[in-house]
Amino acid sequence: MTPVPVLDTAGLAAGTAALAEAVASTPIKQHLIHETVVAELAGRRAGTHSTLTRGKVRGGGSKPWRQKGTGRARQGSTRSPQWTGGGIVFGPTPRSYGGKVNRKVRQQAFRAALRAHVERGSVAVMDATGWETPSTKAAAEYLRQAPDGLQARPLLLVVSDLDSVEARAFRNLEGVYVLAGAELETVDLVAAGALLVERAVWEHLTGGPIEVEAVSPKPKAKPKPKRTAPAEPANAVAPAEEKPKRSRSRKAAPAADEESPAAEAPEETPAAEAEVDEAPAPEESVAEAADATDEADDDAGADEAADGGEEKA
Repeated sequence: MTPVPVLDTAGLAAGTAALAEAVASTPIKQHLIHETVVAELAGRRAGTHSTLTRGKVRGGGSKPWRQKGTGRARQGSTRSPQWTGGGIVFGPTPRSYGGKVNRKVRQQAFRAALRAHVERGSVAVMDATGWETPSTKAAAEYLRQAPDGLQARPLLLVVSDLDSVEARAFRNLEGVYVLAGAELETVDLVAAGALLVERAVWEHLTGGPIEVEAVSPKPKAKPKPKRTAPAEPANAVAPAEEKPKRSRSRKAAPAADEESPAAEAPEETPAAEAEVDEAPAPEESVAEAADATDEADDDAGADEAADGGEEKA
């Protein structure tokens, strides 16, 4: 069985206590817990609702009109249920909604709910704190140093006296509820996310004194405070808006007649000319070049013949 931590004056787990045999041996039966919780919730209903029947409503003693001769329905009293201001038929009356649950069933359900908290690790025993005056800040630090199982909310603090220093210190915290040990029921254990019980009350609930086995407490480090920027006053003057800078695309483009080095075409290198000259000509261009050479030779021969004939003449 999981031991129950015992907290010291600072909220640290300074020891552990074994669970009493009466609680540790109780099986957890859901149907018994449900039956007990329903009966306790029903018993908390006030049941003070009440209505008046026709015999309890004031007035209506005389007959509104005679029995016959008027042509209307016979009426005996103006406080009858069908009249406005009359009595109520089968209305609610004061009653008790509480149901009977056997004593042993209630005890078994209570111990089972307490054992469920112990197995879940959401219960701790609060030793004497020694506080002289109630301090909500000290109570918040106490819960911060407490084990992780007590961080669940709502947290139920069970004390023997509601006017004690501890009760007045913890009751101002959000999600923390203070209850007297004499008023603790099964429904309170089921509704609580975590349970912190005063040592005297715990010994009374478990049926005997507890033996505490000392352990070395490990305090938790304090969280670093969050730095936040100081809030600006409401009457602060807003800074003047800066003019937007002009983009480069809006600058004037250079004139067309101005020669820029980027606009000049790159000169062809000799190596590029050589590559162009050395490039092989296609077959069609070779054939055309041969025909042009033959025609040039024929024209040259005809010119020589004409020159020779003129000389002979």
